[in-house]
Amino acid sequence: MTDAPGTRQARYFVAALGYFTRVPIPRSIALDRADLAGAARYFPLVGALVGAAGALVYLIALSVFPPSVAVLLSMAATLLATGALHEDGLADCCDGFGGGPTREDALRIMRDPRLGAFGAIGLMIALALKWQTLAALPAATVAWTMVGAHAASRGLAVSFMATHDYAREQGKAQAVAQRMPLRSLAVALALGLPWALLPDWRAGALGLVAASALRFALGRYFTRRLGGYTGDCLGFAQQSFELAFYLCALAWTSF
Repeated sequence: MTDAPGTRQARYFVAALGYFTRVPIPRSIALDRADLAGAARYFPLVGALVGAAGALVYLIALSVFPPSVAVLLSMAATLLATGALHEDGLADCCDGFGGGPTREDALRIMRDPRLGAFGAIGLMIALALKWQTLAALPAATVAWTMVGAHAASRGLAVSFMATHDYAREQGKAQAVAQRMPLRSLAVALALGLPWALLPDWRAGALGLVAASALRFALGRYFTRRLGGYTGDCLGFAQQSFELAFYLCALAWTSF
């Protein structure tokens, strides 16, 4: 028996929540490969929820601690919520691209669970930049900036699934790494990009321009180095886009 459209979309969202976060999914909800394949369109919406969780922790902590501590606690909350899934992709890509001279070497290194020097350095710099950038933003804008960056960065990251090939014949992301139909891409972008325009649409627009340019550059690099993207590449891209939104927001406030 075929699920009703509304029920099917709800299953896709639950699959996205279970795949991209540590939120426990009831065992009574039996998800299959088709649910995982359709889950990617709700990746940005899950990002908005993760960003909202971080924003809530920030606002609560800000009533007790200075902004730098509140930001760090909010980052810890989002890392716990996602299980550092995207940060792990960033570190793996830094190791693979930094230490793998050939496509095969890069893919092999990226699959290695051990953290290398390039991965450790890349992860440390990315987390430090997030921390310092958010701590330097006006407190009144930080919460919405978090939500917008988390959602929009995931919308741009998942767009690679509509425009690029999956680089591995098999991989842990294979279940969701199906070629995304344009209709699903439109849903993902609609659920992700508008959040970037809050609270200041001008700063958000600057972030969208910068992140879109970065997406173009990363897409060309992934294709040249790997012949496509991997699950780690999506995590690397999401982290890069999120940081781009934060940096643009800070740059705008400095004008």
